[in-house]
Amino acid sequence: MSQLSRRSFVAASAVAVGALGLPAVYAAGSTRKLVMIAGTQSHGPGEHEFNAGVQLLHKCLGSVKNLEIAVNLNGYPKDEAIFNGADAIFIYCDGGGGHPLVQGNRLETINGLMNKGVSLVCAHFAVEVPKDKGGKQFKEWIGGYYEDKYSCNPMWVPEYREFPDHPIAKGVHSYGIRDEWYFNMRFREEMKGITPILTAKPSDAVRNGPYVWPAGPYSHIQEAAGRAEHMMWCVERPDGGRGCGFTGGHYHRNWMEDNFRKVVLNSLVWAAKLDVPATGIESTVTEDEIKANLDAKKAR
Repeated sequence: MSQLSRRSFVAASAVAVGALGLPAVYAAGSTRKLVMIAGTQSHGPGEHEFNAGVQLLHKCLGSVKNLEIAVNLNGYPKDEAIFNGADAIFIYCDGGGGHPLVQGNRLETINGLMNKGVSLVCAHFAVEVPKDKGGKQFKEWIGGYYEDKYSCNPMWVPEYREFPDHPIAKGVHSYGIRDEWYFNMRFREEMKGITPILTAKPSDAVRNGPYVWPAGPYSHIQEAAGRAEHMMWCVERPDGGRGCGFTGGHYHRNWMEDNFRKVVLNSLVWAAKLDVPATGIESTVTEDEIKANLDAKKAR
């Protein structure tokens, strides 16, 4: 691969999307491969737009040099050869008992990749897996997960005002935006090895619910009034891989917010072990782009 070129490897169920014509981001080191997986159709129009969201983020990564991207739409790859040579995997999909990574023997497949130092980034519902099928693995792979009836999922506007000195937070400025921001995640004991990225304090009204499902409230959530909660976090694993969880991403239009988008783009570049520039991954999204590639859904 020449130093000025950028190749996109696309799975059979995927489509290629082009760069945004942005200035090149200069990254040191060898070429890295990022596999981006979008879940199947879910929810109503403008919600859980996994296919459109993954394609939009792919376009926004067009400025990143030395990054090869394989995009797989509409669910788990039919051909696992897409993971060959992968440095990082991004998955944006429905979770819980239907999570693509907990079906059949896929936990074993992904565990084999993690043991080789492949990174994993999960967005929104993809951070939720059953406690007894994936919970232990997710704590190891990305540091934590959404546990049913322990974590909660209200619609609210967290105010992100302070950020850690970490590549994922580069160029990210204060913002707040309404989304289904999960919190009270089931993290590793004592937050071992975890770096919080997006942290805010839910109001008592947020803690009191209703949550999206089940409506709640949960007494253990209410009793933690005044405590800061982490809506995005990351880890560096002993196997050399990296992990990250991002709980936002319910509303597709939120990708138009620069900071909302940038912190996820930064996480993908960081997970692939490329350098994140001082101002973060710069990108723009137009009205036409946010409307592109939406699933054909009926209004609910």
